Amino acid sequence: MKKFLVIYHASAEAMAAMSQATPEQRAEAMKPWMAWKEALGDKMLDLGAPLSGGVKIKPNGSTEASKKEVTGYSMIQAKDLAAAQLLLAGHPHLQSGCDIELHEAMAM
Repeated sequence: MKKFLVIYHASAEAMAAMSQATPEQRAEAMKPWMAWKEALGDKMLDLGAPLSGGVKIKPNGSTEASKKEVTGYSMIQAKDLAAAQLLLAGHPHLQSGCDIELHEAMAM
């Protein structure tokens, strides 16, 4: 099996709306994510976590705010890229109008 990094993207507006949600609304929003996690079974390596406040670090050591709108990650495993893509079909993040990137984690 190969490992794949799932990178979640969402607009600043979507993240601001989520930050205003009540604990009950957040819990409700997580239910489809937990169902997706359970459906993957042993193909789910790490559900990951939300991310915020990213910075771009330049070769000279200076930084600037990241403009990539990366908002979270997961790590999954699958036979190949096509199989990994199938595991993301109907993903809750996509259902909310946000984007996902999928990258194979290459063996070192």
